[in-house]
Amino acid sequence: MKALVVDDNDVIRGNVSEVLREDGWEVFEADSAEQAFEMLQQDQWSLVFCDVRLSDNKRDEGYAVLRRFTQEQPEAQIVLMTGHGSAVGALDAVSSGAYDYLMKPFDVEDVLRISQAVRRGIEKRARPGTTGELPSTPVYTSADINLVGVSAAFVAVMKLVGRVAATNLPVLITGESGTGKEIVARAIHRRSPLADKPFVAVNCGAIPSELIESELFGHVRGSFTGATVDRKGLWLEADGGTVFLDEITETSLAFQVKLLRALQEGEIRRVGSNYTQRVNVRVIAATNRDAEQEMRAGRFRQDLLYRLNAVTLHLPPLRERREDILALAKFFAQRMTPEDGPPISFSRDALLLLQSYDWPGNIRELENAIVRAAALCDQVIRPEDLPERVRESSKAMAEETTTTTAQTVQPTEAKPEEDGEELLSLAAVEARHIHRVLAHTGGNKQAAARVLGIDRTTLQRKLERYNLESNGMDGRAAKESKN
Repeated sequence: MKALVVDDNDVIRGNVSEVLREDGWEVFEADSAEQAFEMLQQDQWSLVFCDVRLSDNKRDEGYAVLRRFTQEQPEAQIVLMTGHGSAVGALDAVSSGAYDYLMKPFDVEDVLRISQAVRRGIEKRARPGTTGELPSTPVYTSADINLVGVSAAFVAVMKLVGRVAATNLPVLITGESGTGKEIVARAIHRRSPLADKPFVAVNCGAIPSELIESELFGHVRGSFTGATVDRKGLWLEADGGTVFLDEITETSLAFQVKLLRALQEGEIRRVGSNYTQRVNVRVIAATNRDAEQEMRAGRFRQDLLYRLNAVTLHLPPLRERREDILALAKFFAQRMTPEDGPPISFSRDALLLLQSYDWPGNIRELENAIVRAAALCDQVIRPEDLPERVRESSKAMAEETTTTTAQTVQPTEAKPEEDGEELLSLAAVEARHIHRVLAHTGGNKQAAARVLGIDRTTLQRKLERYNLESNGMDGRAAKESKN
């Protein structure tokens, strides 16, 4: 029951330590990686909270602490804390053996949740008949995939990805088209023990139903018209590695029976062959449909669904992780910047348009919009460079917001311009924008504060000042405002 808190910020270190002491831990503190390494040799630690950035010179010292502790004291549970968190950071941390990954500012409840969970684990291992052994820690790998995001929803998914990657469990990834299901599948493979083996992606919806069995399992010469040579199939090509079955719900019931047997028995039979072959693959499936609904409608086998979804990962649409829109846009613009040319930037109005649009096509649509804008702009992406649908959506939203906000905040001394348009007070403009941001974060104040570039306390004061909690907010936002 000894805990170590490592952070160069005295306030954060003291606050975390105080919460742990009140929860019954014997707590020690360190303000640097060097001091943490010294204390590592002096005692056995059950729980370690460590900041990722312990100095300005070395931004990832927390990962060095994580690696050292997991190697020398594998039973210690390491929690990384960071004020510069990201989805890739969460994935790297958890897949490298971290117990959890907290993004600052976090709540006391987060520390207590971890404290009590680790305590239960210690008590369980202390019971008679348990070995106390923990799963082996995967080797740390650097961020080698394009997973951009800082939203709580996406970070939570990446933490689960990090945990499931080290296992051999089948995974079902759900989410709307364009949310990055194949990217996440590759992330799982690259963080798994099979990383040096093949990763074979199959778009089940793009292969005709009469050919998909041959495509996956192979065929022998003469088994059907056009089969002039033997073919081993993609399943055998992925032997020892991972098969990614995209749009799995598009397959026929007849093929689903054969796929189920391949999963259950670990063997396949090529079309036209009398012999089976043992094949060892990990299966990751994905769909943009509701798999449970497809099963109830009789279009997808129940036994196959339960075989595929040992772990289910749901990728939130971009409209539910708006904090990530600008980060993704800048990432795509950076990729379009020539190596020897100046970087592509965004005007303030363009950023507001990107932030307010719903992106029904998700990340794929955003990427296409930025690629188009980067090709048309003169080093600075402006509203006129963005697709018309993005610009028109913003106009419709502004008209709707004007009607709603007029009932909430009355502009002071509003004067009509020559064209009849009202000139609103600065307070009315600010209230309107806060209302719009809250509406698009579903009333999530923490997410809205990040978008607005202010802390949650400041946002709360503004909500009270403009009476936005009782007027103009939907039920979900009003409920959130009470928390």
